[in-house]
Amino acid sequence: MADITVMAATARDKVGKGSARASRREGNVPAVIYGDGKPPLSITIERKQLVRDLETGGFFTTIYDVQVDGTGNRVLPRDVQLHPVTDIPMHVDFLRIGANTTVAVEVPVEFLNEDDCPGLRQGGVLNVVRYAVEVSCRPDLIPNSIVVDLAGAEMGDSLHISAVELPEGVTPTITDRDFTIATIAAPTVIVDEDPDAEEDADDGGASESADADGGGEAEED
Repeated sequence: MADITVMAATARDKVGKGSARASRREGNVPAVIYGDGKPPLSITIERKQLVRDLETGGFFTTIYDVQVDGTGNRVLPRDVQLHPVTDIPMHVDFLRIGANTTVAVEVPVEFLNEDDCPGLRQGGVLNVVRYAVEVSCRPDLIPNSIVVDLAGAEMGDSLHISAVELPEGVTPTITDRDFTIATIAAPTVIVDEDPDAEEDADDGGASESADADGGGEAEED
């Protein structure tokens, strides 16, 4: 399930471009907490922690307890704006979550039991169609990954969402079809042409040409 991480923050008394630039000069990132029927809360967070969490992965599936002046705010990251050149985070949007909040979030796919997959043992190739699956659930039920079991999968098999055992309370947002997550594809066979055969063919063509030329000279004599 989703992890809960504490993040320290400071309330911003002023908003606007000038205040945001001042925050960035101090090594912080401006952010906003919104949702759950409450007014938006403008804050700043430490850039170092934000960058570290972004690089670790799973940022958008992690629940944060943002502490602002001693008050906790249970939130889920929804958007990060990056600088177009340096990729430095410029602004973060956090969704405030309550007891009845339901979110749609992309969860990475994890494949298990590759050694027990007959199709892969026979030389097949795992062709991943979806590296992540969007699911709908309460924030506290967000799984760390969507687990796809490859045990018993044969060459040519397709692995659909219906074959995945999702945790209780977690449903895919796509409900109108049984979409494919991955397939076990046959290996691509590349046939190399025999260079010796090509040389023999060239030599044969040259000999026939020579014989034809020679025959013409004999007739001329």
